Amino acid sequence: MRHVAMTGYTFTGSQKMRLSELPRPSPERLLKQVQAEESKRWGAKLKIFLGYAPGVGKSYRMLDEARRRHERGEDVVVGVVQGQQSEEVQALLRRLEIIPPFQTPEGEAIDLNAILGRAPQVCVIDPLAARNPSGSRHAYRWQDVQELLRNGISVLSSVNLLHVEEYKNKVQAITGKDTTQTIPKSFLLAADDIVIVDVPPDLCLWRQGEKLTSTGISNSQERQLSELRELALLLTAEVVDAQLESYVHAHGIEPVFGAHERFLLCLTPHSNAPAMIESGERNKERFQGELYTVYVCEPGRSKRDRVMIRKYFDAAQKAGAATEILESDDPISAIVEYAREKRITQIFIGHSTHNTWRDRVFGDPVLRLIREAEGIDVRVFPH
Repeated sequence: MRHVAMTGYTFTGSQKMRLSELPRPSPERLLKQVQAEESKRWGAKLKIFLGYAPGVGKSYRMLDEARRRHERGEDVVVGVVQGQQSEEVQALLRRLEIIPPFQTPEGEAIDLNAILGRAPQVCVIDPLAARNPSGSRHAYRWQDVQELLRNGISVLSSVNLLHVEEYKNKVQAITGKDTTQTIPKSFLLAADDIVIVDVPPDLCLWRQGEKLTSTGISNSQERQLSELRELALLLTAEVVDAQLESYVHAHGIEPVFGAHERFLLCLTPHSNAPAMIESGERNKERFQGELYTVYVCEPGRSKRDRVMIRKYFDAAQKAGAATEILESDDPISAIVEYAREKRITQIFIGHSTHNTWRDRVFGDPVLRLIREAEGIDVRVFPH
């Protein structure tokens, strides 16, 4: 049940509200959909096992699924695996066919020609985020995977959160670790299935070779791993949201709200804009969401009001928000229409603590917004 919070009040809305349309997809999203449709045309699927940190056991989970598929009768091969393997992983590999990769002074490269010639149903590629040696057909391993998918071969692969390009700096800020081997987030958005491999923090650290104290995991270690797990969950939610959007586009289904958070700041010259922008930026970063800011232009605004809105828009843009001025004689209808178009999940709006004659005649605009934006959270910032 979605809710609306205001100091001293709580409003409740229905979750049954459906959207009239999806936003125009970005070029990156269109490319992702084309790639996904190409792979589905050949019956190939991409499944990725995501680990929030090394030692969670993503390679084992991936190979165990490969083993189960093999035992069910699917034709499964292993194209490449991690260099260091536990005894459990080695036991799984002994039960699967391996197509040896090329060994070069710069590292391993998948033998694409051998795999394509063998034409299995499923190929295991681990790790995903590797840079290919010079002279390879593709610069990156994830591009090898794309070629396998285009040729009708499904792929099981794994990656750590650190190796997702758009998350690398965030993970580095938490752990101090860096890498030059990454995959673009857009590649994850094209996955048919994504699995978070999760284990308790103390087991994760033990697998990493960390020595735990007699009292177990330290507070700093627990906090660090908790932050990584939260990031991994948010990334997975974004992938699920992309899959939902692709599915409803492909099948002409009336869409509902997705899993990805989208925040809309509705500013006026007299709104508590600094607090709204600060809160919006904080939530955008926390949930890896999207931030939008609108101002509904009304006739008769003074030059001072226009200057103030420009100042607020500049601050919103620095916070990472997309800004737009709406033209309408009915601000509430314009906000609701914009929110549905952008699939907004939370609306931030300012509200005066004093009733005006306009409110008494036409009704409180905030209460009207709450009614008309049914299914969307509304947060009110008094001013």
